[in-house]
Amino acid sequence: MKLLVTGGAGFIGSHYVRSLLNGELEAGGNVDVTVVDKLTYAGNYDNLPIAHDRLTFVRGDICDLPLLLEVLPGHDAIVHFAAESHVDRSLDAAGDFIRTNVLGTQCLLDAAVRTGVGRLVHVSTDEVYGTIERGAWTEEWPLLPNSPYAASKASSDLVARSYWRTHGLDLSVTRCSNNYGPYQHPEKLIPRFVTNLLEGVHVPVYGDGRNVREWLHVDDHCRAIHLVLRRGRAGRTYNIGGGRELTNLELTQRILELTGADSRMIEYVPDRKGHDLRYAVDSSRIREELGYEPRVAFDDGLAATVAWYRDHVEWWKAAKYGRMPHLQPA
Repeated sequence: MKLLVTGGAGFIGSHYVRSLLNGELEAGGNVDVTVVDKLTYAGNYDNLPIAHDRLTFVRGDICDLPLLLEVLPGHDAIVHFAAESHVDRSLDAAGDFIRTNVLGTQCLLDAAVRTGVGRLVHVSTDEVYGTIERGAWTEEWPLLPNSPYAASKASSDLVARSYWRTHGLDLSVTRCSNNYGPYQHPEKLIPRFVTNLLEGVHVPVYGDGRNVREWLHVDDHCRAIHLVLRRGRAGRTYNIGGGRELTNLELTQRILELTGADSRMIEYVPDRKGHDLRYAVDSSRIREELGYEPRVAFDDGLAATVAWYRDHVEWWKAAKYGRMPHLQPA
């Protein structure tokens, strides 16, 4: 199989690529991978085993249709990770999110149709559903996004669905809960708090810290995505959850313990605009149809993640402070 992965130098995309090339996702490991990544601040060339003989790297923008038409022929499938993904950034730069997440997805889908790519998985987020006070979202829940980021992802989901319905594209959508693990950019909650505490810096908790998120280890997420790629139904959406809900304050306390800090390091800050109170997905469909089960217990995964950042100071300092000399030149 020859697979194209967009956004493959980012946090989740690079984990997926590494897992593929290591033979952890595909029996026999006989997959050739092409990564297309723009290498924005969140894309890191060093996240990839770039010298691997089954990996081809193309630095490029998914909004560049001529490039996609040049690269795509000969590929059997696409896994589409490329996206602007940080809610806080979307509050001040919504245009970047609309361009990449909506127009970029449309360009990729056009290229897939025109070059005859047989299969595509569009990776999305549970944030498209909005907020839920009790219970959990099924895939039939209405899309009620509350941030420009979530709205751009909801829009891209609908564009993707339209290409399945109109053009017959063999396409599935996945919607995951909050991811964590190694190689995550320090703008996100867990790596930001871990790296702040390793530097002796306070951690900013929004509002009263009672916002609830469901946490999913990136390894479990990537296994689920590959199950959907291999066995998911066309036109079908699959929720992917980790099953562990925590308030932001509960999560912060666990990180404090793992880094040897105490509650005096918490700094409560004004709440984010439109901050969703709670996310929770019903993962029954992917469990029942495809046999998915998360394997990484949250406490074990969090401890391993904290240890990874403690052992990779050079990596996260370069990402956190914008010193990325290892990026491939344009």
